[in-house]
Amino acid sequence: MSRAVLSIGSNLGDRLAHLRGVVDEFADCLVAVSPVYSTAPWGGVEQDDFLNAVLVVDDDAREPADWLAAGQRLEQAAHRVREIRWGARTLDVDVVWCARGGEPVISADPVLTLPHPRAHERAFVLIPWLAVEPEAVLAVSGVERPVRDWLADLETADRAGVRRTELSLSARGLAGEGSSECN
Repeated sequence: MSRAVLSIGSNLGDRLAHLRGVVDEFADCLVAVSPVYSTAPWGGVEQDDFLNAVLVVDDDAREPADWLAAGQRLEQAAHRVREIRWGARTLDVDVVWCARGGEPVISADPVLTLPHPRAHERAFVLIPWLAVEPEAVLAVSGVERPVRDWLADLETADRAGVRRTELSLSARGLAGEGSSECN
């Protein structure tokens, strides 16, 4: 059994449609989908704001690398181009955290480092994650803390730059926010 937290974002093209495409793709294993947030770009590259959300997915047949491969296929289908690090993109799907059999997966593999090495520094990941898993815990360099504590460590401006929208990621009968049982 593999459970994952996926951070999704877009700031090019039909941003909402790109995010909804991810929700549609994972609808059969979707546990929860966060509200949609508008966020300032991260990394110092001038560009438009992102729409961001977090999905919690669970599938007995998938391994952590399968979540990454699925995310990369979706990015390719959205014609994502990787020219500038932290630059504008049609779609970004990051595997933030993964568990197998209820135990968090720790991996230093450069292809899939788990948990995501910078998740604890990104309010646009932590805020949506807390919206769907208020008791979430994240280990960084062997230190396990509640996600809300990692978020509290961030600059006020970083937290304020993540603004909840009225947009919905509803798909296939899902309410679009909150939890849903997997099929």
